[in-house]
Amino acid sequence: MKHVLMTLPYTSDALEPLMSKETLEFHYGKHHQTYVNKLNELIENTKYENLSLNEIIKTSEGGVFNNAAQVSNHDFFWNGLTPNQTNIPSNLEDELVKAFGSVEEFKKEFTAKAIGQFGSGWAWLVQDENKNLKIITTSNAQTPIQSDLKPLLVCDVWEHAYYIDVRNARPAYLENFWKLVNWNFVEKNLD
Repeated sequence: MKHVLMTLPYTSDALEPLMSKETLEFHYGKHHQTYVNKLNELIENTKYENLSLNEIIKTSEGGVFNNAAQVSNHDFFWNGLTPNQTNIPSNLEDELVKAFGSVEEFKKEFTAKAIGQFGSGWAWLVQDENKNLKIITTSNAQTPIQSDLKPLLVCDVWEHAYYIDVRNARPAYLENFWKLVNWNFVEKNLD
């Protein structure tokens, strides 16, 4: 099975001015594409060749794992953004309030963890096996899928996600991120 770069659910300039076309050209068009290309190269003629991304993530390590997880993490990240932000669906809002006390508390805690993630990585809203919501961070290519946690929302905090637009100001990037979250996508991921 050949893995392909996902098609963005919006045009490359649709997230401007919060996320520039130039950022998408580099982040999606170069970084994400490179992970896809490298994964295909690494799995050719191996036991991973015909597996899904999730199957590869759960059974591999090293370069194969890193590239498969980065493809999956980026696919999830792009789907979690939208130029047409809507209100938080009431079901999701209820779950956030139940878990964090309020939507604002959730955003505050998520932002703090995203900003506090040392080095490259990801901030996630996940659902555990008991359907409880949690905020976690992962380093490098790590993903909640490895821990049988269900991802609901992710923020990429690798520098290539924001350096062109806000340089090294991760807090400014998080401010913009909240204005782009696709709450309908997050809600669809809830069990």
